[in-house]
Amino acid sequence: QVQLVESGGGLVQAGGSLRLSCAASGRTFSDYAMGWFRQTPGKEREFVAGIGHKGDRTNYEDTVRDRFTISRDNAKNILYLQMNALRPEDTAVYYCAARETTSFPPVLSGLFDYWGQGTQVTVSS
Repeated sequence: QVQLVESGGGLVQAGGSLRLSCAASGRTFSDYAMGWFRQTPGKEREFVAGIGHKGDRTNYEDTVRDRFTISRDNAKNILYLQMNALRPEDTAVYYCAARETTSFPPVLSGLFDYWGQGTQVTVSS
């Protein structure tokens, strides 16, 4: 079992920045590829960014590629998402997720094994 707890969400004006954190416990963090997803009411959970188990491979959804940065600290068991130049359309509940794999992080939510409870990000215009 892996427990994931997100933090760092909040209210920010358009153009601002936030850094989300996801603290992991329960298993060896470096055995897991990690991802960030987001969801708005009535919509499917969508992929935002992923990172390989060593932190050397990343992938991003196209609309966030030049604004968000995913990273991880395997010594501290923490996953991060630095979000810059935020837009109102980035408003969502953000979730971190874990998949036990040494392969490239997947983009499909169904391929992840563990999820956090989510943290709300609201971007005002």
